[in-house]
Parts: sequence; structure tokens; C-alpha cells
Amino acid sequence: MKILAMLWLPALTALPAVAQEAPAPTPPVPAPAPSAAPSRPAVGTEIFYASDSDGTEVVRAALNVDLRNAGENDHIGFSLEKAWYHPANSGDESRERAFVTAAGERGKWQWHARVGTDGDNVIGSMSLNDTRPLRKEFFVERDIVETRQGLQRGIYATFLGAALDLPADDRNTFTALAGVQKFTGDNVRLHLRGSYIHILKRDLGLSVQLRGRYFTNSDPREFDYYSPRWFAEMLPVVQVRRFIGGWELLGVGGIGAQRDSNSEWRQSRFAQFRVRSPMRASKWSMNGALTYTNTPAFTATSDSGYSYLQVSLGISRRF
Repeated sequence: MKILAMLWLPALTALPAVAQEAPAPTPPVPAPAPSAAPSRPAVGTEIFYASDSDGTEVVRAALNVDLRNAGENDHIGFSLEKAWYHPANSGDESRERAFVTAAGERGKWQWHARVGTDGDNVIGSMSLNDTRPLRKEFFVERDIVETRQGLQRGIYATFLGAALDLPADDRNTFTALAGVQKFTGDNVRLHLRGSYIHILKRDLGLSVQLRGRYFTNSDPREFDYYSPRWFAEMLPVVQVRRFIGGWELLGVGGIGAQRDSNSEWRQSRFAQFRVRSPMRASKWSMNGALTYTNTPAFTATSDSGYSYLQVSLGISRRF
């Protein structure tokens, strides 16, 4: 399981989302073991697009180069990225970003890093996890807040946390995540997230899940990003995860309830579709994802009638 919402891919590390996504639950079926891959250079690209109902749009295009690549858990390289921002009720802005990317493993432990700069500050992400059944993960993420004031004033968010898998038996698993998020200024956000996963049909990759999260802000509404005094969400979902010819196909959908300190309970919706090519010793690999939610993200200017759409597509080639 990957608690963080990242799609690690050889030569193509997913862009950090500053912890806006709910924790990803334990997969209901194990992924096929990838074939041993020789270490080779690799080059790839990824396009990321996000928009919300308030009018905010973000586009990022990245060129990723691995000097050495032996799989998603063993590579080192760099990434050059161009980002275009169109915050709600504001003009366009663009930034160049550069990262060093690396991953490795030793014994039962794996680590991934994507650390760089946008020209003004240090940004990126790092994570460390073990591969035992009682899986533990420690992570830190830092990125700019993609709102009008966030871009103009240089408001950054740094998220530090830990996550844990708690398997009850071969069909039932609990997950837990706790973290602290510090924003430029005075606001500190405390996060609690968790989920319960029950496997219905292992051969179909079918599971039902109950996801929940809660956070508080020490200084609500300090700037223009979404920051109520507190926020809570409970989201039952159905997930199907299949492997066909080595290709991973994932579909998730759910309807639940959400509330913050400024509103009453209202409906919460989430849908995600993802595809990833076989993780084996082949020249080409690709991944794609589409996510929809009506849970307010940082860029929300209101919590009523809000919706958010995110699309990403990546491809890489090993030489």
C-alpha cells in the first residue's frame, strides 16, 4: 500500500499534491512481481492538469531523466518542470521548477525522494517505508500554495507525517495517518486520516472501504486558501483493482458526507480511474489517472457547490 497519493514510476515520479488527497488504501489484490530489470538510463515526460469550479487552473509539464534506472525502487536522475497557474479571479503566472529524483531500498526498507526548487524556495517530497505486513511510512512534502496570494506572497505548505497499516486478517485491514502541516505565516494544520478495507472478491480485486479524515487550523482564513477552523469527512467507497496482461486498472467511487466549521453536513463525492503499464523489464512504460471530488482543496474560495478535477498522463522510455 502507498499511503501517500503518489504514482511512483521509473523515470517518472508523480508531482506532489501537498497532501490534498485522502490516503490510498491497501490494494485488494497483490501486484504481480516485476521482472528483474538491468540498470539503464531513462527519459520520460508527464503532463498534469487540474481545474476547479471556482476557475482555478494548473498545468505542469515535466521532462524526467534517469541517469540510472533499475525499476521504480532503484533509480537516480533529475526532473525539469514548467508550471502554469491561473488562480481564481487573477491573472496567469508561470514558474520553472527543477528536482533531483532518486529511489532505493535496503533490506525491508524503501525510500523515494524528489527534492528541488522553484527558484524561490525548497520544494518536493521524501518518503521512507518498510515492506512488512505492519507497514510503516514516514514522509515530508513541501510546495507552494496555488492561490492568488500563495503565488504573489510566496506562501508554502510543509507537511510532515507518518502512516501505518494494521492488517486484522487476510480480508480486513485498517490504516491510520497523522501529520502536521505548517504554512507560511502562523497557521498550523493538524491531520488525522484513516480507513477500513474489507476485501469482497479477491479474484476480482473488489473491496469496500470506509475512509475518514479530520483536520484543524490554528489560524483559520489567514490567507486566501481554504482553511476553516476544522473539517471532517466520512466516505464509503467501492474499489476495483485488476491486473490484465500486467496492466494495472483501478476504479474507485464513493458518496459520503462532509462538514466544516462554517457549514452543515453535505454530500461528499469521489471518483478515480487509473491505468499503469506492466512494471517489468521493458523499454516503454506509462501511467494515467483521472480524479474527481467535491471536497474543497486549497484553491476553494467557498465550500458550497465546489468541484475539483485532476488529470495526469505520463510516459517514459528506458534505453
